[in-house]
Amino acid sequence: MEPLTILCVASYHKGGEFLREAKRQGARVLLVTSESLRGADWPADSIDEIFYVPDQQKRWRLDDFILGASYLAERLPIDRIVPLDDFDLEKASALREHLRVPGMGETTMRYFRDKLAMRMKAQEAGVPVPAFVHVLNDARIRDFCARVPPPWVLKPRHEAGTIGIRKIAGADELWAVVGALGDRRSYYLLEQFVPGDVFHVDSIVYERDLRGAVASRYGTPPFDVSHSGGVFTTCLLERGTDQEVTLQVFNRRLLDALGLVRGVSHSEYILGEDGTWYFLETSARVGGAHIAELVEAATGVNLWAEWAKIEIAGGKTPYETPRFRPDYAGLIVSLARQEWPDLTVFDAPEVVWRLEKRHHAGIIVRSERHARVIELLDAYARRFVDEFTATLPMGDAPAD
Repeated sequence: MEPLTILCVASYHKGGEFLREAKRQGARVLLVTSESLRGADWPADSIDEIFYVPDQQKRWRLDDFILGASYLAERLPIDRIVPLDDFDLEKASALREHLRVPGMGETTMRYFRDKLAMRMKAQEAGVPVPAFVHVLNDARIRDFCARVPPPWVLKPRHEAGTIGIRKIAGADELWAVVGALGDRRSYYLLEQFVPGDVFHVDSIVYERDLRGAVASRYGTPPFDVSHSGGVFTTCLLERGTDQEVTLQVFNRRLLDALGLVRGVSHSEYILGEDGTWYFLETSARVGGAHIAELVEAATGVNLWAEWAKIEIAGGKTPYETPRFRPDYAGLIVSLARQEWPDLTVFDAPEVVWRLEKRHHAGIIVRSERHARVIELLDAYARRFVDEFTATLPMGDAPAD
C-alpha cells in the first residue's frame, strides 16, 4: 500500500517533532523550506525529500511555490499539506485549493490568520472582542475614535504574534500613522486597548470535537515584553478554579464559532479590568516561544506529535486522545547578555528543561503543586532580570 504523503511547509525552523512523528506513523515526509535555512538542523532521518525556495527574509513568491509544488506532484501524490508556522498558512491553503488536497481552505484559514476576519467571525457568533474598526473608511474610523476613548492598538492583519503592533495615544497620532501607511492601510485594524491579564489556551481538535486543552496565564503580556523588554513568563492555571473553568468554556465556544475541523490551536484571551473576558487572537498551529515544551512538561503531551497523528488520521480513521498528566509547569524566557548563559545555577529539582540557544536564557519548572510552580517562577524571574536580561529593538529580535 502506498504510504500517505505529507508535504510540510516551513519558512522558519520549527516543527521537528511533527516531522519525526509523521515518519514514525509511516508517512512519506516532504519538506519545503526557505533557502536561507539550508544549513538548519532539520531531522534528516525523518524527511524523505527536502526542497528549498528562494526567499527574501523568509518571504516566498506564492506563484513560484505553487508551480514548484505542482511540478513535484507530477511524480509524488500529495495527500496532506501542513504549514508549520503562522506565516505558512496562506501558502498551504492556497496550494490545497490549487491541488484540491483535503484540509483547511482559504476562507476558513482567514479566521485563524487574518486578525480582522477572526474578530468579525467571533463577533458574529456573540463572542466578546475589544471594539475594533478596519483602517479603511475615514468616516468609520472617525466614528470609532469618537466612541472609543484612547489609547488604541494598531495591528497588522496578517502578522504573527505581536509583530508590527503599536499603541496609539490619540487621534492626531493615529491620522499621522494612517497617512504614512498609504496604500497599505487596508491591511490594518484599529482596536480598543483593554487593560487586564492575558491568557492562552492550547488545544487539540478532531472532527470539530475539542479533545484536550491547556489553559495558562502570561506573566508580563507578550506585547509588553516585545516592546519594552524584560522576561517572558507563562504558567498553567490551577485546574478547577473559576478562571480556568470559565476560560475553557470560552475557548470551546470560540473554536466552534471559527470552524476548526481538526488540528491544534493556540488562542489568546484577556480578562479585562471590567471583569469581562475578551477574545484577542487565535491560530491553527502549535504555540511559539516554547509553549509546546511547557505543555509537554506539565502534561506529557507533545502538541507537535499529536498534530501529526491528527493529520494522518485525516477524519478517515479514529484519533486516540492522549492522557494528560495533571501536573503544573511554568516557563521563563529572556534574551541574555551572555552568549551562552549558565543555567545550571537554577538547580531546584523542579527544573525539567533548559533552553540551549545563543544569547537566550530559558527554563521550565514542573510540580504536582501549582503553588510551588508559582513560587519558583516568581523567584527565578527576578534572578533572570538581574543576571541575564538584555533587549533588542523589535526589528532585530529573532523569531522563535
